[in-house]
Amino acid sequence: MAEICTQGVDTGFVGLGYAKVAFLGVVQGITELLPISSTAHMRIVPAVLGWQDPGSAFSAAMQLAALAAVVSYFWADVRDITVGSIGALVRRDFGNPYLRLALWIVLATVPIGIAGLALSGLLNACNSPLRGIAVIGVACLVMAVLLALAEIRARHQRIIAEATTRDVVLIGLAQVGALIPGVSRSGSTLTAALALGFRRSEAARFSFLLDLPAIALAGLKELWELHKVHLDAHGWSVLIVGLVVASISAFFAIWGLMRVLERFSAWPFVIYRGVLGVVLLLSVAMGWLA
Repeated sequence: MAEICTQGVDTGFVGLGYAKVAFLGVVQGITELLPISSTAHMRIVPAVLGWQDPGSAFSAAMQLAALAAVVSYFWADVRDITVGSIGALVRRDFGNPYLRLALWIVLATVPIGIAGLALSGLLNACNSPLRGIAVIGVACLVMAVLLALAEIRARHQRIIAEATTRDVVLIGLAQVGALIPGVSRSGSTLTAALALGFRRSEAARFSFLLDLPAIALAGLKELWELHKVHLDAHGWSVLIVGLVVASISAFFAIWGLMRVLERFSAWPFVIYRGVLGVVLLLSVAMGWLA
């Protein structure tokens, strides 16, 4: 069995075993694609239950479950973009809307790709200060305020067909914030898209599509890091259990999020994040959580 910290990579999830990792897979799958930060919940839930922190490598690798869920739910979009952009390249139709969207997806990935590589040592380190409960609490409060402002001030009228390169760059820059536990990848990109005036359901769809390469790269990078530290067969089997469970729960999380945004608003998530942030900071101040 792997140690909790293996060659500088936090592999705490291995010591949790199959049942606990399956439970955390459900939590990860639900929270990864909701604007409430899966990384935060991967730090909070084990702390509340008295379990070992599964580690940032586990949280990042679990993003492959989110990738599977997003591709499945938005399969028509993914298929049309892939087939349409390849066909456009063959025909040299550089004005094709599918090709433009494919290039935008690549463009939106550049900022977080650069930032992720630059900060990987800090983000994945054992006992990284960025995974502190206080940091997560502050991040939750900040994002609750920003999402609330986006709901109040935005027009919620634009659709993806009206998007511009400027929109993509701004959403891509917002995605960098997701490297901080408590911010949330979907939360940061959804907030940016709402602030730019997109309809709620269109903002979610646009942000998920733009997130795809970043989610894939983050997950694959962590699999490579785990391979480099020679994670044993038991460790890989524990990880696979978490991935399978998280994929299923993530799909239903997307379905629920789209229903909420289509019929209501993002206010339930604003309230949840705000309350969570306050509770976490109070817990740290009172010494209940460290």
